[in-house]
Amino acid sequence: MKSLFIASLLSTTFAIGITGCDTVDRKFDCTQICERYSDCFDKDHDTAACVDRCETNADNSDDFDKKADDCENCLDDRSCSGSFACADECIGIVP
Repeated sequence: MKSLFIASLLSTTFAIGITGCDTVDRKFDCTQICERYSDCFDKDHDTAACVDRCETNADNSDDFDKKADDCENCLDDRSCSGSFACADECIGIVP
């Protein structure tokens, strides 16, 4: 009985840990994408609202979540002008 309890506790902790990592990754991706959009294309863009919208969409759709991850990976280490190469990955995430 004790072994079953410990195994159950460990699997629950592991599941919570994985979910937490997804949430942190999603927050990072959305923040990077929205800040890049504001820095490079529209200084008046509401970054906080963009991040919230992105996170909500990613929470509700695995496809959107993957798209945001792909977009952030593409944008990584690119200049503003280099960001245009990521249009396919990023379209639909920000205006």
